[in-house]
Amino acid sequence: MKSLLGLVLLVSMFAIATPAPPGGMQLPPQPKTHPGGIPRGALLLSPCIIGMGEHWGNPNYLPVGPFYGVYKGHPVFTEIMIDRKAFAVGKSFENMLKPLTGYRIDHVDVEFEPHGHEGYPIPHYDVHAYYVSHAVHMAYCPNGIPIPK
Repeated sequence: MKSLLGLVLLVSMFAIATPAPPGGMQLPPQPKTHPGGIPRGALLLSPCIIGMGEHWGNPNYLPVGPFYGVYKGHPVFTEIMIDRKAFAVGKSFENMLKPLTGYRIDHVDVEFEPHGHEGYPIPHYDVHAYYVSHAVHMAYCPNGIPIPK
């Protein structure tokens, strides 16, 4: 998933109560403040990605999600990642891609990752349900991690 680019390259700094992520994955340093509206078990998974924001989620839900985008402390999307083979065999993913309480979905972007990416290295779909317009989120994190093309 483009949005979790760099996930495995980041330095881990966990508090004692923070659950260890699966597979020895390393997380970035965790901020002292948890963004409002983001579920309690969610951790910072990646710093700011250009056009998206930070990625938050429970590491135990990798690789499917849901995950949440945050920009300047505010939620901006819900995301799930779906294995291409799961679609091919007709697997359903019900009630996973929904807005956080108090938000509504503005639009949904579905991106195919034919070679996968760091954090999920198999062919899959990244599905982002944004709470803000496309023009708004494309201006996020201008100096953040670039999305590979």
